[in-house]
Amino acid sequence: MESSFLNPQAAVAACHISEGSRVADLAAGSGFFARAAARAVGAQGQVWAVDAHQDMLPRLKNLAEAEGLRNIEVVRGTIEKLNGTHLPEGTMDFCILANGLFSTEDKAAAAAEAARVLRRAGRLMLIDWGDSHGGLGPHPDQIVSAVEAKKIFEVAGFSQAEDIPAGAYHWGLILRKK
Repeated sequence: MESSFLNPQAAVAACHISEGSRVADLAAGSGFFARAAARAVGAQGQVWAVDAHQDMLPRLKNLAEAEGLRNIEVVRGTIEKLNGTHLPEGTMDFCILANGLFSTEDKAAAAAEAARVLRRAGRLMLIDWGDSHGGLGPHPDQIVSAVEAKKIFEVAGFSQAEDIPAGAYHWGLILRKK
């Protein structure tokens, strides 16, 4: 039986990330999506896991190494300001922003930073909570709907490519940089 909760491996698989790709996991947290992406890009690819919380990065790196994933670099940085991720402009094939938008104060800046690091026609997987779900998810005031998120990212130069499955508690989109 398939879980109704968000499955990073299934979400990444739905994105059809090519082997050898360069991926940035923005607001990576514990690295569930970074590790799934590292498997998808293979040994020739590279994943940069960016998070503002210094204490998360060693844990993420240790988990990756314990799983034999040597293609993940951890970076302390923020998505809430331009150049805050410290990643080079226009170099990423794919970005991930999963469960980070709801806690981001400057959502427009996060969208602009994702657009900055992506190459032309690069893609972004955007996943976030669909509701508070009785306290399982974030506070209701923090919820960002898929419709609201699309508007924020359209202003930053993205267009919607497709919806992706993200379990019963989340919504998921693939956006393309114009």
